[in-house]
Amino acid sequence: MFVQTSPGQSGSAHVVVLGNEKGGSGKSTVAMHVAVALLQAGQRVATIDLDCRQQSFTRYINNRSAWARRTGLHLELPVHRCTEPGETMQILDNESSELGQFLNAVSAVERAFDFIVIDTPGSDTYLMRLAHAMADTLVTPINDSFLDFDVLGTVDPMTYSVTGESHYAKMLRDARRKRRQLDGASTDWIVVRNRISALESRNKQLVAEGLNELSLRLGFRSIDGFAEREVYREFYPRGLTALDDLDEALGTGPGAEHVTAQEEVTSLLRQLKLPIDERGRRRAANRAEWFNQVNKPLDVHDILGAPQTGFQAGDRPGPRS
Repeated sequence: MFVQTSPGQSGSAHVVVLGNEKGGSGKSTVAMHVAVALLQAGQRVATIDLDCRQQSFTRYINNRSAWARRTGLHLELPVHRCTEPGETMQILDNESSELGQFLNAVSAVERAFDFIVIDTPGSDTYLMRLAHAMADTLVTPINDSFLDFDVLGTVDPMTYSVTGESHYAKMLRDARRKRRQLDGASTDWIVVRNRISALESRNKQLVAEGLNELSLRLGFRSIDGFAEREVYREFYPRGLTALDDLDEALGTGPGAEHVTAQEEVTSLLRQLKLPIDERGRRRAANRAEWFNQVNKPLDVHDILGAPQTGFQAGDRPGPRS
């Protein structure tokens, strides 16, 4: 599923940030699929939801946990934190509270986990900017239209050629420059085209050409993401993903749309080129074999294989690999 790449800094989690200064682009759906895929590859994954108001990512994970309890199924779950909105009348006090929650969440997991997946709000906030500056891999989903393209760049109305950079792109340029100045690291920025029509159209071709032109200016990679499929909406209430075994999760075999969605997700994850640790793959295989032999259900701690942290006090330790 993944392309094997060299791991980042030893002992430090690889930070994957889902960001776009526009709502409704599929950030939470992509974030959930990335987190589950990493867990299935044996990686230790923590997730953080910075969208204090909407909390779609948090509810997606909570739905998954509830469905696992209701059905008795083993569904991989990350260790999750969500920043709660400040409740004072002072904006600065609220921002300070939210910043403290975020920094505490990151510091608690950055050394004990392989990946941190962060979902950001579709608005320009201090926390959103901070998360973008921290990203090792930045994933920006956009709907396949010039309405979403406008977040990144502007085009000539006659020729559709790129004429400039938009507010979000300028913010990202500044965040990436600050990151290089701070620790010399670069951010791999990937723009994911979501809700792609299966039909060829002039709009589809023009958006693709515009993204290719803009990518040369801004230094991102453009890849195809998820098509407009009903199955992705049906997954959310039960916290499921296209990567789950629907024979177990729903009691029905996967339909043609699910199979196609699974292929889309697999292709996207391969193109993200995340630094998967081969030891994690072996850990996942060893644990799966061990639990098959003893016929025990998997707990969250067993799946993650992480040392005890404040997130999961009381979890039963799994076998050592």
